[in-house]
Amino acid sequence: MRLWGFFGALCAVALCALMAVVLWPAPAPLIAWGPLPLTLDEAAIERGRYMAIAGDCVACHTAPAGRPFAGGLAIASPFGPIYSSNITPDRQTGIGSYTLDEFERALRRGIARDGSSLYPAMPYPSFARLSIADVKDLYGYLMHGVEPVAQQNQAVGIPWPLSMRWPLALWRKAFAPADLDKNSEQGRYASAQIARGAYLVEGAGHCGACHTPRAVTLQERALDDSSALFLAGGSLIDGWVAVNLRGNTAEGLGNWTAADIVSALRGARTVSNAVVGRPMSDVVVHSTQYLAIEDLRAIAAYLKTLPPTKNEASSFVADPATAHDLATGRDAGRGAELYVDNCAACHRTDGRGSRNAIPTIAGNSSVLADNPSSIIRLILAGGALPSTTTAPSPLGMPGFAWRLSNAELAALATFVRSSWGNHAPAVDSTQVELVRSAIARENQPAGR
Repeated sequence: MRLWGFFGALCAVALCALMAVVLWPAPAPLIAWGPLPLTLDEAAIERGRYMAIAGDCVACHTAPAGRPFAGGLAIASPFGPIYSSNITPDRQTGIGSYTLDEFERALRRGIARDGSSLYPAMPYPSFARLSIADVKDLYGYLMHGVEPVAQQNQAVGIPWPLSMRWPLALWRKAFAPADLDKNSEQGRYASAQIARGAYLVEGAGHCGACHTPRAVTLQERALDDSSALFLAGGSLIDGWVAVNLRGNTAEGLGNWTAADIVSALRGARTVSNAVVGRPMSDVVVHSTQYLAIEDLRAIAAYLKTLPPTKNEASSFVADPATAHDLATGRDAGRGAELYVDNCAACHRTDGRGSRNAIPTIAGNSSVLADNPSSIIRLILAGGALPSTTTAPSPLGMPGFAWRLSNAELAALATFVRSSWGNHAPAVDSTQVELVRSAIARENQPAGR
C-alpha cells in the first residue's frame, strides 16, 4: 500500500527504459467509457464506497487529524517525504474537475491529469487490475459520496533534481503492467471464490505492494501468482517486516487455517492465538474489518492456494523442551533468564500466550522472519492491538528499551527465535543498535 524509495532505481534503469520508450509500440487508446450519469443511484455509490474501503484509500489520503480523503499524509522516502493528494470532489484543489477518463488514467496507469507520471507511492500497478465497473463505481463514490474539502496539495519534500518527474515515466513504462484487464484470467482458478480472492488481493487490496519482494530497481518482482515471488515477503514498512503470505510453515501462513486469516482480517487476532501487528493493524482498522465476510473468506481461500517458497531460512516443529526447562527452573542461559524476568508473565513458559489477548511466540511468523527487525522493534518500543468491531478491547505490550541493553535484547530475541521448536537465525547487538537508532530518529521532534 506504501512505496518509499525508487529514485536510485530510476537512475539505474533510465537508459534501458529510454530504449523501451523508443522501441515499444504506442500505448493502447483510452477505453470508451461512455458518459457517467450526472446523478448516481445509491446502489452505485455504495458499491464505490465499498471499493474505497477495499483499497484502503482513506489510510493514505488522510493526514493525522485531517479531513477524510483530503490528503497531506507524509509518505517517507529516502530522499524526503511525498505527500498524498486531495481526492475529495473539490473542483479547485481536489479531483472534482476530473473526467472519468482522467480518473482512470491516474488510478490504473499512474498518469496525472496534466500528463505527468505519479510517484509509485500510488500503487497503480496493482490498481491496474480493477475492472471497468469497479473503477466507475469508485469514481462515482468519490464524486458524489465524499464531502469536498478545499485543501491545497502539498509539494513533495524531495530536493531537485531528484524531484523531477520525467524519470517516473521511464519507470512506469518499464515496470507497470501493460495489460490492464485481468478479468479474462479469472477462469483459471479452481472456483469463483478463489478467483474473487485473487482479484481482491492482487487488485484493490494491493497486498503485493508491501508483501512482495522488490528488485534492485525497486519494482515489485511479481504482480500476480504466476510467480512464486508474489507475496513471498517484502522489505521493511515503517520499520516492520512485511511477512511472507504464502504457504511456508515458519515465515508464512502454512500453519494458519482459512479461519485464522479471516479472523486476523476482521479483528487483528486469530482463532489460533496469533495477532496482526503494525502497520498491518492499520489496514485492519481502516479496511479489512469492514469487508463482507464472503470477501474475507475468498481472500483466505486464495491465500491458502499459494505454495511455499523454497529455501526458507527458518523452521518450526513444536517442541516441549523449552517449556519444561523453564517450568523446572533449569538454567538455559541469559536469554532464558531475560525471558522469565520480562516476558513469561504474559507469554507463559510455553510461549503460547493467551487466546484473543496475548500472542503466541512458538511458530509465530514475525518471530521467525529471516529479518529480525520486527521482533527487535517490538521488544524495544512495544506494540498494541487495535480496537475493532469484533474485538473492541485494545491491548498493548510495553517497550523495554529503557531496561535492556543491546546485548541483552539480542540474547532475548535469539532465545525466542530458537525455543519451543522455533529455528531462526540468531540476533546480534549490532542489529539491535540499528533498530534502536531508527526508533530514536523517528521520535525526534520535527525540525531537529
